[in-house]
Amino acid sequence: MILTVPCLFGLESLVADEMRRLSLRDVRAENGRVHCTGTLADIARLNINLRCGARVLMELGSFPAPDFEALFQGVAALPWEDYIPRDGEFPVKGYSLNSELHSVPACQSIIKKAAVDRLSGAYHINSFAETGAVCRIQFSLQNNHVCMYLDTSGTSLHKRGYRQNANLAPIKETLAAGILDLARIRGNSVLCDPFCGSGTFLIEGAIKALHIAPGINRQFAASKWGWVPQEIWREERGRAIDSVRRDADFEAYGWDIDPDCVELARENAKKAGVASRIHIEQGDVRKFIQPEHATVVCNPPYGER
Repeated sequence: MILTVPCLFGLESLVADEMRRLSLRDVRAENGRVHCTGTLADIARLNINLRCGARVLMELGSFPAPDFEALFQGVAALPWEDYIPRDGEFPVKGYSLNSELHSVPACQSIIKKAAVDRLSGAYHINSFAETGAVCRIQFSLQNNHVCMYLDTSGTSLHKRGYRQNANLAPIKETLAAGILDLARIRGNSVLCDPFCGSGTFLIEGAIKALHIAPGINRQFAASKWGWVPQEIWREERGRAIDSVRRDADFEAYGWDIDPDCVELARENAKKAGVASRIHIEQGDVRKFIQPEHATVVCNPPYGER
């Protein structure tokens, strides 16, 4: 199958490198997304291990869609019954760029109607309660050509779970991970952030250095799909646990002038399981002295967003 990982613009090469390190095949990057070929096991591997990707999409088909009739017929021709159960919830999300069908709500409506039409014929029912597992349909419509996907991730991969609370201007975890990759943070690095805020750089640096998979404690949409074996999730989580390097020499130091941010960052580090590697204190950046051999990475305050 073809798997697609959307990402923030500028992170494509980093995501592609991640996917190659995870032994994915036929990896190729485009603007804002990276494609590969993979298996059901690779769906689990990517969701659990990706640091910079936003989500993992499974491609179901692609076809020209210059008008609504072509869109409807193309969607209705896909085997939705192979993936969406009788009680499945299947919302539709997507975008349209440089296409005749430029109204996203209208496209969503047509795609939903076509999927319902196909499933009604397969299950011999006229209405769907949609009370079961969520199988979100995603579409991308560019230059009158549509690609249809199932979203295997559910909640975006940048939501690791440790940052349920944040300060006013948090950086996305996926972007922070990409910046740290470019900064070449390794298992023996010393990382400093004099504007640590909620601690995202420090925490992402620690889980990278210790080889902790960012999704190791998360659940994903596809883990609730009956046609995806639970065994592959257990195997991939076990493999991720085995790869953790608790013997790494990594240390991180953070400061923030706001005592509430200091407390928040400490709490987030505890939730992430890396509090023993991160030292956070209240401090004014004017008194900051860079420790020897340390890498400084920060998201400075910049006034109004």
